[in-house]
Amino acid sequence: MRGPVRVALTGTPGTGKTTVSSLLREAGNRVASIEILAERFDCIGDADPDDGARPIDIPQLYSRALDEWGESPDGSLFVDGHLSHLLPVDCVIILRCNPVDLQKRLEQRDYGERKVLQNVDWEILGGPWNDIEEEIPILEFDSSSDSPEAIFESILEWIVDGFKPERPANPIDWVEMGAV
Repeated sequence: MRGPVRVALTGTPGTGKTTVSSLLREAGNRVASIEILAERFDCIGDADPDDGARPIDIPQLYSRALDEWGESPDGSLFVDGHLSHLLPVDCVIILRCNPVDLQKRLEQRDYGERKVLQNVDWEILGGPWNDIEEEIPILEFDSSSDSPEAIFESILEWIVDGFKPERPANPIDWVEMGAV
């Protein structure tokens, strides 16, 4: 196993990041939401009156986190948030969800129709996969079929095993799978 690492736990809203983060926290792992980090580093704006989202200045947050975090972390940290893969992390865990299931989850949260459709579209298009430029280890899960507990256990095993495999052999493609 590598030493302490910074892990992005990312995915479209509604894929289960907060649930998995809670399990990680309960097991004694350090977990921070990207929103809390953005507040701490003063990189977050006021809530949008239309959808309640608070815009995060990702370039500024990246820079400030990099300055504070330095080269080697003093302890492992999981960063929970759908933009966490854009921060200076050592690996990325992507939670995905079948678009039909995701739409139901987001509607249950009382998201507006526009916000639901935007998030479902982002999931169909591959979500975070479109933003990750670095060749860092990536693990991917289908939260519409894998339980949060199974995902949690697999994450810990993957880290202990040195991030093997470093990338999924067959990343989830909802269009190819006929899910849309």
